[in-house]
Amino acid sequence: MDLKEIQNLIKFVAKSGASEVKLETGDVKITIRTGSDEKETIVQQVPMGGQMPQMPAQVQPQQPHAPAPSQEESAPQQKESKSAAEDDSKYITVKSPIIGTFYRKPSPDKPTFVEVGDSVKEGDVLCVIEAMKLFNEIESEVSGKIVKVLVDDASPVEFDQPLFLVDPS
Repeated sequence: MDLKEIQNLIKFVAKSGASEVKLETGDVKITIRTGSDEKETIVQQVPMGGQMPQMPAQVQPQQPHAPAPSQEESAPQQKESKSAAEDDSKYITVKSPIIGTFYRKPSPDKPTFVEVGDSVKEGDVLCVIEAMKLFNEIESEVSGKIVKVLVDDASPVEFDQPLFLVDPS
């Protein structure tokens, strides 16, 4: 079973609402469990040849740790976040189809795929995500202009995590 098939299976399980799926094909056994709050996904792949099973990869969303703002600071921030949310609603969000490490460049000595302000068309490569030593090109699903890059280069990303904001107009 290749990485693409596993990724598609994870997507299917996440969308279906199933809490656990077990699949055995040939010499591979895969168990996918989703937490009750659907923010936790556990994937376990076990070779069937009597070898030691791999530890399950437990995925949890990253939560930024920031000090709580004082009461004086919180009111303006709430107004700013509401206007930012309204502004972002007209943009299309490009999300990560897989779990892995986000890279803006094809290699360290090459230029970035896209910058803020660049125009992209459907099928253009926006970034790569490394998962299990495989580099997966993430292509734009829409044509438009890159408004914002939401992830830092070489950062871990989760499944369905927003990566880019694209203005389709």
